Amino acid sequence: MPVQRGYRQACGVARGLDIVGERWALLVVRELLFGAKRFTDLQRALPTASPNALSERLRELADAGVVRRRQLPPAGVRVYELTAWGRGLEPIVVALGTWALATPPTAEQLFVSADSAMLSIRTYFVPTPEQPEVTLRIELSDHGSAGVFGVRLTSTGAEVTHEPPEEPDAVLVTPTDALLATFGSDDLAELAAAGAVIDGDPEAVRRLTAGTRVPPPTNSALEQRHRPER
Repeated sequence: MPVQRGYRQACGVARGLDIVGERWALLVVRELLFGAKRFTDLQRALPTASPNALSERLRELADAGVVRRRQLPPAGVRVYELTAWGRGLEPIVVALGTWALATPPTAEQLFVSADSAMLSIRTYFVPTPEQPEVTLRIELSDHGSAGVFGVRLTSTGAEVTHEPPEEPDAVLVTPTDALLATFGSDDLAELAAAGAVIDGDPEAVRRLTAGTRVPPPTNSALEQRHRPER
């Protein structure tokens, strides 16, 4: 008998999982939150996804109305982007990620895509209302052209795009791991020791790293994860 896919239940959770519950689907959504990408861009961001699996997820998400395909003029390059309905998944993706941060990564969970790192800034940056707006150009040196972003820190949060400002207050060129390691810290010496280079106002970079406060693992989650079975 053929395998029947889908949960065949009417509740919203089951219907949602029928659409985005397959392997790689939500990570494809994560990678498109900052804008359209080519298939090759998605492959670089999801290096352990096979081309066939990635193609199938994109087709399914397009059929469901979460993703759409379009051609970029003038060369007609095909890109994938979220529909307005698909963009509504962002708070779900963020909430799932925040929930999972309660437990630390395993030894195999080491890779962080450029967009994932920058989504942490957009999600967890805590603004200081009295501070003036600043702009940064961030270049994640281990991600090449895919790792170039613009960040604007305002009194209400952090705005992140793939379009860096022409005259930023600071330019930060850094390995992704070094940036992640300094979230929550105002010690720029840690960044420099890891090979990062700052051009411009160092206080803008300090405000970025100190203000991005990613939730740490919690003891209760650790205890549950490592508690022996009875």
